[in-house]
Amino acid sequence: MTVVAERAGGQGTVRRLAGALHRRPRLRLALLLTAPLLWLTVLYLGSLAVLFVSAFWTTNSFTSQVVKVWSTDNFHELLTTPVYRQVILRSIGVALAVTVLCAVIAFPLAFYTARVARPKWRPLLVVAILTPLWASYLVKVYAWRLILSEGGLADWMLKPFGAGGPGFGLPATVLTLTYLWLPYMILPIHTALEQLPANLLDASADLGARSWRTFRSVVVPMVLPSVAAGSIFTFSLSLGDYITVQIVGGKTQLIGNVVYSNIELNLPMAAALGTVPVVVIVVYLLAMRRTGALSSL
Repeated sequence: MTVVAERAGGQGTVRRLAGALHRRPRLRLALLLTAPLLWLTVLYLGSLAVLFVSAFWTTNSFTSQVVKVWSTDNFHELLTTPVYRQVILRSIGVALAVTVLCAVIAFPLAFYTARVARPKWRPLLVVAILTPLWASYLVKVYAWRLILSEGGLADWMLKPFGAGGPGFGLPATVLTLTYLWLPYMILPIHTALEQLPANLLDASADLGARSWRTFRSVVVPMVLPSVAAGSIFTFSLSLGDYITVQIVGGKTQLIGNVVYSNIELNLPMAAALGTVPVVVIVVYLLAMRRTGALSSL
């Protein structure tokens, strides 16, 4: 009898707790979000806070030990040293170039997969677009290193035209990053084109608009938020990448590999450099928010 009473009492407590949570949806939501929000606050935002704080420290020039003394010397050096300014501007330029190339390549591909291809083939084409994402990042980058190397596939294909491959350097970095992040641009554009009402295109044609006018006045405004959404991925991933430039970039220096090379030698300077992509991406997100891109993610 005692065991039965204890079980009945336990079930009653569970019912009362379930009833209380049912009557208080906000409390239920808060309990569900506590763990992920705690992870986000402690691990992600906490690490960013440590990054910003350590950027104001300095190092001992003799021992290379971190000196926890508040100073703005690192940021002053970033703004006044031509090498660092060139690296920052080059990194932003690479991210913008990759984003533009991805948009130019992705639009016709997405248009074909969403509007031209037969409906039964469209899921297979989407899977084909996603397939490169299943391969290892390093495998893809080293594959491009083989393609772009001297005597590689690029040289072999361009040799009949009297030209050669780009080799290793900034163009190779842009080309490889474009290949890596292209699916992130194709998918949002494909989704937007797939959801584009066909009656809008028919109405434009009935009103006498030619194909180019329909594309410029109907398709582009409807798809632009999705292009901006895809650009958030391509821009941010390219700006923070440091492995690709080390493998195919030759002597090219971008923010990522400069930060990597300074971690052991000058940790506060590496932290100061690491704040630059964060600030640039925040500004970029604020700009893309005005286009409605965040609602398309």
